[in-house]
Amino acid sequence: MNSHNHSRAAAGDQAVAGAHSCCASSKPSITTVTDPVCGMQVDPATTGHHAEHHGQAVHFCSARCRERFIADPHKYLSRGAEPVEQVQPDAVHICPMHPEVRQIGPGICPICGMALEPEMPSLEDDDNPELRDFSRRFWWTLPLTVATFMLAMFGQILPALPMATRSWLELALSAPVVLWAGWPFFERCVQSIRNRSPNMWTLIGIGVASAFGYSVVATVLPGVFPASFHEHGRVGVYFEAAAVIVSLTLLGQLLELRARSKTSAAIKALLGLAPKTARRLNDDGSEEDIPLAHVHVGNRLRVRPGEKVPVDGVVVEGRSHIDESMLTGEPVPVEKGVDDEVIGATLNGTGALVIRAAKVGSDTVLSQIVQMVAQAQRSRAPMQRMADKVAFWFVLAVLSVAAVTLLTWGLFGPEPSWTYAVLNAVSVLIIACPCALGLATPMSIMVATGRAAQAGVLFRDAEAIERLRGIDTLIVDKTGTLTEGRPRFRSVVPAQGFAAEEVLRLAASLDQGSEHPLAEAIVSAARERGLSLDTVDDFDSVTGLGVRGQLAAQTLQLGNTALMRDAGIDTTPLSDEAERLRQDGASVMFLAVGDRFAGLLAVADPIKATTPEAIRELHAAGLRIVMASGDGRTTAEAVGRALGIDEVHGEVRPQDKVALVQKLRAEGRRVAMAGDGINDAPALAGADVGIAMGTGTDVAMSSAQVTLVKGDLRGIVRARALSNATVANMKQNLGFAFLYNALGVPIAAGVLYPVFGLLLSPMIAALAMSLSSVSVVANALRLGKS
Repeated sequence: MNSHNHSRAAAGDQAVAGAHSCCASSKPSITTVTDPVCGMQVDPATTGHHAEHHGQAVHFCSARCRERFIADPHKYLSRGAEPVEQVQPDAVHICPMHPEVRQIGPGICPICGMALEPEMPSLEDDDNPELRDFSRRFWWTLPLTVATFMLAMFGQILPALPMATRSWLELALSAPVVLWAGWPFFERCVQSIRNRSPNMWTLIGIGVASAFGYSVVATVLPGVFPASFHEHGRVGVYFEAAAVIVSLTLLGQLLELRARSKTSAAIKALLGLAPKTARRLNDDGSEEDIPLAHVHVGNRLRVRPGEKVPVDGVVVEGRSHIDESMLTGEPVPVEKGVDDEVIGATLNGTGALVIRAAKVGSDTVLSQIVQMVAQAQRSRAPMQRMADKVAFWFVLAVLSVAAVTLLTWGLFGPEPSWTYAVLNAVSVLIIACPCALGLATPMSIMVATGRAAQAGVLFRDAEAIERLRGIDTLIVDKTGTLTEGRPRFRSVVPAQGFAAEEVLRLAASLDQGSEHPLAEAIVSAARERGLSLDTVDDFDSVTGLGVRGQLAAQTLQLGNTALMRDAGIDTTPLSDEAERLRQDGASVMFLAVGDRFAGLLAVADPIKATTPEAIRELHAAGLRIVMASGDGRTTAEAVGRALGIDEVHGEVRPQDKVALVQKLRAEGRRVAMAGDGINDAPALAGADVGIAMGTGTDVAMSSAQVTLVKGDLRGIVRARALSNATVANMKQNLGFAFLYNALGVPIAAGVLYPVFGLLLSPMIAALAMSLSSVSVVANALRLGKS
C-alpha cells in the first residue's frame, strides 16, 4: 500500500510540477501588443500564438483567441473603439479527486484517469470537449455494437452463413467499436500503468484488449488452437463482449460527465447575476454605458429603476428600495439613501440612484461568494476513492494470477502447453473483466436516484447518497426553508376608540403609494376583505421610519416606534402586544390618525405548514437541528422556539454560514446544510451534504447535492432512509462481483485440472462474467421497490 501511495504521490507531484511550468510566466519584453480578440497585452517574443493578415503579423494570448480571429478577422479589426470581447485564455484545470493535479487546459488526471475540470468556469457556453468526444464515439458505434451482439447471440438461425464467416463479420463490426470508440480507454490504461497507479481504466483496458485480442487470433489463426476448442466449425470468439463493454463504459462516462458538469452551474449562475455594463457619469456631465470590467473604484454610476447595481458602492444621490434577497436571503427590500452601502448584482426598485464605486472585480461581495463556492466544491472528494483503492489491489491480483497461469501452463502443462497457457491466461482476464465491478455502484445509484425522484428528492451525484446516511447535524436557513419566504399580513390590533377593519383600511390606503413588500402585504389583506381604499395626498416615505400622507383633513402616519416618537404619539397602550408579536417572529407597524394612536399591524413570513412535522421527524431520526438566518436575532429566536430547534443563530451573513459549517465539521460532526437562497450557496457547497429547496433559487439548487422538489424538509428523512438502503445495496453488488471473481479466477487458472481434468474456456468465462453483471443489475433493481 505504501508503494501505491508513493507512486500516486509521485504522479501527482509530476503533474503539479508540469502545471507549474506551464503556468509560469516569462518576463515580457519591453514592447507588447494588444490581442485584438480579448484585449490582453501580449509579448510577441514569448507568445506562441501568431497569425498573418494582409501581410501584417497579429499576436494572441492563446490558441482560442487565434482561432476566433482566423474565423472572422474583420470582426476584430474593424470594431475600433468598441469594448473588446472578454475571452479567457486557456484556464487552469484541476482533477476533482486530486486537486493537487493542475495544468493549463483540459486533460486527464495521471493518478485516477478522470477528466480535468476548469478551476473557475467562465460564462462562455463552451461544451465539455470530452463529453462531446465520448458522445460521438458512443452514438456512431452503438449500431455496430448492437449488430455484433445480435449476430453473436442469434447467428445460428442463419444456416446459410458459415461459422467462420460469422467470426469475420463480428470482427469487422466490432473493430471500429473497440479500436476507435474504445481507444481513450486504452490510452488511460497505458497511462495508469506508466504512472504505476492502477485504476478502473486498467481493468477496462486489459479486459477489452484480452477479449478482443483473443478473438482476433481465434479468427485469423484458428489453427493454433487445439481441436477441443473448435466447436461448430470455429474457435469461439468474444467480439460481442468486447464491443458491449466499450459501449456500456462510454454510456457510463456520458452520464458521469453530465453530472459533473453541473458542479460549475452554480458558479456560472452566480457570475451571470452581475450586469454586463454600467452607466458611468463623466466629469463633463455626460453619461455612457461601459463594460463592467472598465469600472474603477471612485467612478460615479447611475442605477435606474429596475436595473441591477453594477458593483459594490455607496449612494451619493437618490433614494430607493434595493432587493438584496439574491445575496442576503432577506425577502424584504432594503431602503437605501445617501451614504448607504449597496451590493453589486442586487436589484434596484422604483427609485433612481447615483452610486460611487467602492469595490470592483474580485473584491465585490458577489465575487467573494463565487470564490467560496468554487473552493468548497473543490474540497469534496468523490465516492469512488474507495473503489479505486480496491481496484488497485484487484488489478494487481488479477495480473499476478494471469502471469502465474501463463508461466505455469507454458512451462509445466501438457502439449500444446503454450496454447493452453495463453487460453487460460485469457480466461482469467476475461472472467475478471470489470463489468460487474463497474456496474456495482452506478446501477445502485441509477435505481436509487429514480426511486428518490418519485419521492420528490433529487440527488446530484453518488457522493451525496453515500454521505447523507452519516449526517448527524442539519443546518437550516429560515427564510424560504422553514418559512414560505413571502411576507403576509398576520393581524391588526386597534387602539381604544378604533375598529380593527378601520385601522387596516386606513393603513392600506396610505400604503398604496409604497412599493415595499410589507406594504403590499397590508394592501393585499385589505382588498381580500373587500375594504374600500381611499386616495391619500402628499404621500411621503421617511427613510428608515415609515410613511406619511394626508387623507381628507387628517394626517396618517404608519411606521415604527421611532416615527411615532418623533410625532409625539404614545404607543405604550399596546407596547406589550407589540413585543409579543415581535417575539412571535412578526414585523410590527404603528398607525397614527392625526395626533391619535389608532393601533398596530403585524406582518410576518409564515412558517410552512409541513415544517413542524419535518422538525419532529428529523429529531426522531437523531439529527441535531441548527438554524442560521440573516434575520434579526429576536425574530430568528422566536421561530426557533416555536419549532423546537436545538440551536439558533441570527444576523448571519453568507461567510458566517460557511464558518458555522466549518466549525461544526471541525468538532467532528457530519453536517448537512439546507437552504434556498444564493446567500446559502457557499455553505451548501461546503457542507458534507448540501440540501436545496426546490422552491428556491437555481444557484442554491446547483450548489447543493440534494434538492427537495417540493421544498418539504420531510424529504430529508426519506432521503436518509434511501441512502442507507442504497449504500447497503452497493456493498452487496460489490460482494457479488468479487464472489464471482473469487470463484471464477482460480477455476479459469486451471486449479481443477489436476483433479477433475476440467478447464474453463473463455466462453464459460464470458458467461460467468455476464452472470455476475446480471446479478448486480437484478439486485440493484430491488431498490426501486423499496
